[in-house]
Amino acid sequence: MNDLDSLVAEAEGAFAGAATPAALEDAKARYTGKAGRLTELLKGLGALSHEEKKTRGAEINQAKQRIEALLAARRAALAEAELAAQLKAEALDVTLPGRRRGAGALHPVSRTQERIEAIFGSMGFDVAQGPEIETDWMSFTALNNPENHPARSMQDTFYVDMKDEGGRWYNLRPHTSPMQVRYARAHAERHAAQIAAGEPVPEIRVIAPGRTYRVDSDATHSPMFHQCEGLWIGENVSFKDLKVVFTDFCRRFFESDDLVLRFRPSFFPFTEPSAEIDIAFASGPLKGRWLEVGGSGQVHPNVVRNYGLDPERFLGFAFGMGMDRLTMLRYGVNDLRQFFDGDLRFLAQFE
Repeated sequence: MNDLDSLVAEAEGAFAGAATPAALEDAKARYTGKAGRLTELLKGLGALSHEEKKTRGAEINQAKQRIEALLAARRAALAEAELAAQLKAEALDVTLPGRRRGAGALHPVSRTQERIEAIFGSMGFDVAQGPEIETDWMSFTALNNPENHPARSMQDTFYVDMKDEGGRWYNLRPHTSPMQVRYARAHAERHAAQIAAGEPVPEIRVIAPGRTYRVDSDATHSPMFHQCEGLWIGENVSFKDLKVVFTDFCRRFFESDDLVLRFRPSFFPFTEPSAEIDIAFASGPLKGRWLEVGGSGQVHPNVVRNYGLDPERFLGFAFGMGMDRLTMLRYGVNDLRQFFDGDLRFLAQFE
């Protein structure tokens, strides 16, 4: 073995003994660095003859290539060992179940709204949606509830910094009743020629579900709540029709033919006569208890006029019910505020 073979063997041993990339670079410097063994041999070529220089130079270059190959192999081995150690330290148990994205579900009040819309839709009622910021006229005056009327006291609450053409403030609607007026006026405009000629016109059958706002908060009330208003106007619609329609709705909504309803005399500015609607279950935890679920009545003649219709010719009924209250009764919830707390432990029960 000549001196170059010995040098390559020595470098191979030094590289093999380097346990880290830093140690390997130190070993490399001893052989191919600026002051390395091979570099010194190359510097010594100047003292040789031309022929000896060519031969010796070729031998040194071959030795350098062998050392660089050994160096590259050791670098790759160290990198592979480092990767293996890292993978072992960060090992994943691929037998564990993956993380799944939870499936969403409808909010219980949304379920109630869909159920209400489906039931009344089967009776021929349209569904109307409208603005939650309303004019004073639409929220109160058009519904026979003028300024300073005492019936406004529980509803005349949330206002926004904006006025209508008459200088009255806009408000967050306290009920969905303004949609009665909006829908009926649009109906009257569509059929104005037929109405003027005394010809038969289609009846108005509509419900208006949506969010409403009042200053009220306890276990059965919320400042923001959901209401569904209903209206049926025609030339031959009576209080009897109201009883039939609402009784059928309640029995289908609660899936009970034994449900009993009573219409208790009351007062609302927009209906005359007016009645609160109570229900009683024939079985279950609420058996025998009367529970209020809505208000109703025959539409007041002043309100019919505000629809753009003649109260001598057109009459009908209106009703309003709290969708949150119906949801509480259907699912046996005793605190309405739980619907709006955003607690997934509670809401997941309705998936």
